Order: sequence, then C-alpha cells, then structure tokens
Amino acid sequence: MNQCYAAGERSHGHFFILMPSSYVVTLRFQSLFNMIFDFRLALIQLHVSAAKTENLNRACRLVRTAAGQGAKIVILPECFNCPYGTKYFPEYAEKIPGDCTQKLSNIAKECGIYLIGGSIPEDDAGKLYNTCTAFGPDGTMLAKYRKIHLFDIDVPGKIRFQESETLSPGDRFSVFDTPYCKIGIGICYDIRFPELAQIYTQKGCKLLVYPGAFNLTTGPAHWELLQRGRAVDNQVYVATASPARDETGSYVAWGHSTVVNPWGEVIAKAGTEETIVYAEIDLKKAEEIREQIPILSQKRSDLYAVEAKIV
Repeated sequence: MNQCYAAGERSHGHFFILMPSSYVVTLRFQSLFNMIFDFRLALIQLHVSAAKTENLNRACRLVRTAAGQGAKIVILPECFNCPYGTKYFPEYAEKIPGDCTQKLSNIAKECGIYLIGGSIPEDDAGKLYNTCTAFGPDGTMLAKYRKIHLFDIDVPGKIRFQESETLSPGDRFSVFDTPYCKIGIGICYDIRFPELAQIYTQKGCKLLVYPGAFNLTTGPAHWELLQRGRAVDNQVYVATASPARDETGSYVAWGHSTVVNPWGEVIAKAGTEETIVYAEIDLKKAEEIREQIPILSQKRSDLYAVEAKIV
C-alpha cells in the first residue's frame, strides 16, 4: 500500500512525528493535548451473572477495550465477580491473593494500566469481607481495602439489607500513589460517611473511588447527590463504578456509574446497561478551584477536627 510520510521542522519548537501523513501530529500539539487533561479514566459498568468465570472473562475483555481507548486508570464495580447478596458472599468468597486477584494482576500488567478491581467477597481466617484491590502497570498489588461501613439498612416497604449478617467490617484506610495523583478507595455505603473522604483528602488524594451497587430505592435519591457532595466538600474528583442493572436479579443495582469533578459537575455518566464510561481528568482544575475557594485552608482546626485514629 502506498503511504505518504511527513517529516517536520525544528524551528519554533515544532517536531513532526514520522508516520503516515493522515496521522501527523506535532509535539507542540501533543504538549497542548497533555495540558488539556492529565489522564483518561474508565469505569466498567459490568453485567454480572451467577457464572464467576464468565464475569471474570467479561471484565478482562472490557478492561482491554478501555485500555485500548487510552484509559490509564480503570475501575470495576462492587462485587463484579458474583451477584450482590448476603447469600452469595460465602459461596463466591476467596482468598487474597487468589484466582480472581491473579487475573486482575495479569490484565493490569498486560494492558499497562492502573486497575482498581471493584470488590469481591474475601475469605480470611473464617471471616468474610467486601474487599477492593488495586494493581499497577507491572501487576503489583498496590492496595487492599476492606469495606469499613457495612450496608445495614431497613426502609419499610422498600428494602431491608444487612451486610453484617455475613460480612465483617474493615479497619484500615487505603491510599495508593500513581504518577498522576494519590487515590483513596471506599466501597458503596462508605460514600455516605464524609469523614472518610475528608481523611483521604488530608492524605493528599485528588481522586476518590467508590465501586458501588446502590439499589432502586437509594439510587435515584442519593447516588449522584452523595458523589457531588463528596466532590464539592473536598474539592476532589469522585468516581463510582456500578454493576449494570439486571431486572431479573435478586438485588437490582441502580447503575449510572459516574465521574464528578471538584466543582461538583457530573462529567461522565452511564445509563443502566453494560458499558464503559470515560472521563478526562484535569488535575489542574482541582488546584484552580482550591485557589478560588480555599475551604481546605480555611477550616477551623481550633474548633473542630476530623482525623484518622489509625495510620
């Protein structure tokens, strides 16, 4: 096939990349492109079935797709490898490290991305946890977070759910570094507790990630509201990844995986079906907002404080 190539000049800071002419860009343009945003984030809104192997394989395929579209950080939903429900947790629970986390490690390394692995039921010394793991581009596990606040609610006539019937709560925070920013992890119900988000912000996080599976009662009422609240309170990006909605399931997830910027604006949002949501994360925007409305430096530590009791 006949191809045209273009070479470039060095004057005025231009450097053309040698490639087919239809793809010629300049490093000046590339620099401008990099200034527009720091990295692409992807949320995998996965259809979750009762078939664990199928869930894992489907998740890996979608992670590959997201990475192929330029995503540098990819997030899976809460309980992505099994249906969400107390009766399922014991059946699907596994050790960490284990088969599931090994596959997450492998796909992160294969794609050269940071992968936040939603959550899976974890079995550790006879106790079960709702646990999120995160992996680096070399496949190393960078973080493990066990859900701190268990989802125990009773809304008469609508929904009753008691995670504590099966799960134990975690007792540690989880922050990890990337070349872009620090990231703090929570899971679903954790987003209702502003103290956790504040502590992560104090630890230097610019992105808070909450894999979650809100339902048809709490979802329309609070899902977006809480994300926007945590983002505005702390002037950070907030990202949530939900399972896709399955009307035939015993627990029906709300869906609507979302990314909110530090101004409280929804910049990316899914519907209810299986999909991948992309968002361009501009960390400079967070700094500008913090300069314009400096609430983090205006807190009255002489009157009140939110602080971690453990490191």
